[in-house]
Amino acid sequence: MTAPRVEVDLDAITANTRTLLDRLAPIGIRVTGVTKAALGSPDIAAAMEAGGVAALGDSRVDNLRRLRDDGPGLPLTLVRSPMRSQAAAVVGVAGVSLNSEAVVLGALAAAARDRGIHHAALLMVELGDLREGVPAADLIDLARHVLTQPGLRLAGIGTNLACQAGATPDQAKMDELSLLADRVEATLGTHIEIVSGGNSANLDWALSTGDPGRVNDLRLGESILLGTEPLRRRSIAGLRTDAFELVAEVIEVQTKPAQPWGDIAQAAFGPAAKRMGTGSIRQAIVALGRQDADPADLMPPTGITVLGMSSDHLVLDVSDRDVEVGQELTFQPGYSSLVRAMTSPYVSQIFAGRR
Repeated sequence: MTAPRVEVDLDAITANTRTLLDRLAPIGIRVTGVTKAALGSPDIAAAMEAGGVAALGDSRVDNLRRLRDDGPGLPLTLVRSPMRSQAAAVVGVAGVSLNSEAVVLGALAAAARDRGIHHAALLMVELGDLREGVPAADLIDLARHVLTQPGLRLAGIGTNLACQAGATPDQAKMDELSLLADRVEATLGTHIEIVSGGNSANLDWALSTGDPGRVNDLRLGESILLGTEPLRRRSIAGLRTDAFELVAEVIEVQTKPAQPWGDIAQAAFGPAAKRMGTGSIRQAIVALGRQDADPADLMPPTGITVLGMSSDHLVLDVSDRDVEVGQELTFQPGYSSLVRAMTSPYVSQIFAGRR
């Protein structure tokens, strides 16, 4: 086998997708399966489709193009505000895009007219996380602008929370989003088809609320892929957390002092992680670096401790395990490590399960 590699269980992804859809459907919420952490993988997209998603989303035009060419053929949404310079490419691969800038909407409209099609705009509103979205007071004007643009149609409104500042998507914020949908309809005399409440961080709210209001769509990636929710990085009951494993090879095992010596300055990526203990330890190095994973978001095998990571070396304390050079170790990645591993050109991908 080739190391390092990500081993992907597609059946686990399908099972997680189906479980979430079964829980959300009774309250009228559909799921857009988000593939951005998997680099727009057609295999993972197909596993989501097998679980029941009716649409796919990604934040990169290249990934959407990959899904269009080799994916399961579901409707595609660009889940990041389009680059103005990529307007023509966006309307060529995505039926829907998330938007907050009038000038970009104008470029999308022109590109759609050139193709003789209508592109659907979902307008993002800022509800406290301070990432993308217009102020609530400006939403009606932006929606009015869309309605004046030949080549565009107003698909709906949405928001994003818990990505930049950690603002929680709670009942009050979802009620505000529903109220904004009502106001746009009442003011402009148009129908708001999609009210997209957010991402996997919305699941605590969605699975406990008695009143989803107008919210009828969630954009889910992490919860489907890893079986966890982003607010506290806890596993979600009933979901599988073993869909991805990161495997890499040990390239050195030596007995070394527990503490460094000499005049200590910064390490390769800033202040060095504090090392504990005294005396000597059995230390191993794995052929995996920060280009491939996040040391703070990587669960090692039982009895092994992550000591640090440079660009291409993962340093471990293996004093309590029998580890030797050439041996492969298996790690469970969190979301940050998964994104890096799936993006790294040095990490291969091995798929198992129904394809």
